[in-house]
Amino acid sequence: MRVFLDLGWFFKERKKQYLLGIVMLMLVAFLQLIPPKIIGYVVDEISAGTLTSATLLKWLGILAVAAIGMYALRYYWRIMIFGSAIFLARQLRERLFRHFTKMAPSFYQKKRVGDLMAHATNDLSAVQQTAGAGVLTLIDSITTGGFVIAAMAITINWKLTLIALIPLPLMAILTSYYGKLLHQRFRYAQEAFSNLNDKAQESISGVKVIKTFGQEKEDTEDFVQLSQDVVDKNIRVAKVDALFDPTISLIVGICFFLSIIFGTRFILADEMSIGDLFAFTSYLGLLVWPMLAFGWLFNIVERGRASYDRIMNLLDEEIEIDDKENALEQKPEGNIQFHVDEFKFPGDERSAIHDVHFTLKRGETLGIVGKTGSGKTAILKLLMREFEGYKGQILYGEHPIDVYKKRSLREAIGYVPQDHFLFSTTVAGNIAFANAGASMEQVHEAAKLAYIHEDILQFTDGYNTVVGERGVSLSGGQKQRISIARALMMDPELLILDDSLSAVDARTEEAILEALKAKRQNETTIITSHRLSAIQHAHQIIVMSEGTIKEKGSHEQLMELKGMYFEMYQLQQLESLVEQGGEA
Repeated sequence: MRVFLDLGWFFKERKKQYLLGIVMLMLVAFLQLIPPKIIGYVVDEISAGTLTSATLLKWLGILAVAAIGMYALRYYWRIMIFGSAIFLARQLRERLFRHFTKMAPSFYQKKRVGDLMAHATNDLSAVQQTAGAGVLTLIDSITTGGFVIAAMAITINWKLTLIALIPLPLMAILTSYYGKLLHQRFRYAQEAFSNLNDKAQESISGVKVIKTFGQEKEDTEDFVQLSQDVVDKNIRVAKVDALFDPTISLIVGICFFLSIIFGTRFILADEMSIGDLFAFTSYLGLLVWPMLAFGWLFNIVERGRASYDRIMNLLDEEIEIDDKENALEQKPEGNIQFHVDEFKFPGDERSAIHDVHFTLKRGETLGIVGKTGSGKTAILKLLMREFEGYKGQILYGEHPIDVYKKRSLREAIGYVPQDHFLFSTTVAGNIAFANAGASMEQVHEAAKLAYIHEDILQFTDGYNTVVGERGVSLSGGQKQRISIARALMMDPELLILDDSLSAVDARTEEAILEALKAKRQNETTIITSHRLSAIQHAHQIIVMSEGTIKEKGSHEQLMELKGMYFEMYQLQQLESLVEQGGEA
């Protein structure tokens, strides 16, 4: 029952609703005592031959009032208790989602998307059941059972009551044991579902790659194997779950057996009437639900406890990058000074970058080139404060970047990543993502700057065309340009293009860069690229290799050095010449 203590914070928040619901449950439990007692009186009066029409109508009237009362009370306690449980699920779901948005990229490197989705669906459903059906079964089994036992002992025969309840301790021992087994097995079942969920998400997202490599059969076999694992583990849960009802039914049967045997003896000894025995067995019938509810309670509680532990473990994950106390809310502006002696990605023993030092003046463009894994993206991740734990200092304006609020820092940066993620909404909605109140004229202007406006007009519904999930209905170049337009909608102080022009042709690339140069004369831009044509106009270029700066300067200065940059430029010029058929 520890989960109820863990959820104590929520029960305090909704104490009014839960108290009203519990009071109504108790009233229903009390009203349920009336029909068996009335039936007992009627049976005795029939046996004695004293039952009259007036008396029968009186008893029927009382039964009708009790029935109407129970109907109304059962309706409202469901609203109070089950409604509160739904509120708990919503509250936990929001906490989880907010927690997800605060976590650093390293968190998502450790956690699988399918597992996180399982926490927000299956686990939350189990916790909701605990706060709804769990509370119902706990209160109802205690109150109904308590009232029924009290009525049996006080109004009929206390000795027969004690005899009838002799098997109950055995039921408590067995259901407790089943509950422990259920907790362990349900946790494994939830983990298996998380694995299946993750596999489904991964396979659907990567369906193009799977088809390209002809791995449909193998991927399906993997899915079937994981699905079978879910079935196997849930069957193990069901095997324990299936023990509750038969065990309780057996105990109830023994209780009835004892009641009839000893009840008959008490009647023969004139300690009870036939009506009393009839009422007693009716009350015993009312005890069937509390006993079944008690077994069901263990089922619900153990499932809820396992799921709540999984959710809280996730919420207890430390937020690695958070705002400092009294962090600045102003957007940063000014020069950028990057001085990092060493940085390692979490869990990696190798240095991602080391001895990287440069200053970027406001309004200038910085180009970063280098092979894959040379440290280009690491520089950008540190600038956006997606990772910390580096040796050195990064200043934006007059302050270190960790002095600003994360929101303020990132609102000043328009980032276009290598992996262009588009949402399943309209083209206009994707472009205006960071500025939901923007007019269509602003959306059109950003699209024109990114040289995607004409392409959009050719789409089926223009700017109202709904793109597929992650932009599957668009080409790579179109996705890149829509992502650039989305970043430009922020009118950012710093625009970062992380190899974001790789999928467009050279002429379109040149047109976009010229448009950006004209539009952003007094604003800062950083461009990383494998293609030197994208960065040769930059005020400053740094050449990265093995995590450090090998060369630094303008295009002209680097060409004069005749080093790495010169060799890369010559090679790309040769490749371009070959692509043009060898013509100068």
